Amino acid sequence: MKEIKAIIRPAKLLEVTEELHEIDGLPGVTISEIKGFGKSRARNAADKVMYEMVEFIPRIQLEVVVDDEMVDDVVNVIQKYAHTGNTGDGKIFVSTIDEIIKIRTNERGKDAI
Repeated sequence: MKEIKAIIRPAKLLEVTEELHEIDGLPGVTISEIKGFGKSRARNAADKVMYEMVEFIPRIQLEVVVDDEMVDDVVNVIQKYAHTGNTGDGKIFVSTIDEIIKIRTNERGKDAI
């Protein structure tokens, strides 16, 4: 099992989630509003003014846990529909999940997804 965590632009949320809904068997997605900054810094005067006005940039974090077989499908959708080609498009992280426990039923592993 893998956890896929993606940080994307808020403007791309609807497009990404609409396409994720098309993936057969996707168990669900958790969405959080977050703020942060990356290593990129302002390169011109207009960007510098924006960075001085906004300490942290708003982003959306998507989280989903899937069977290993679904990872490529989910990552490909996020990559395709979150992409603008500009600095700040975000990141996708894929991590191994050792165990999942469903609190209500005490199911474990794949049954708990």
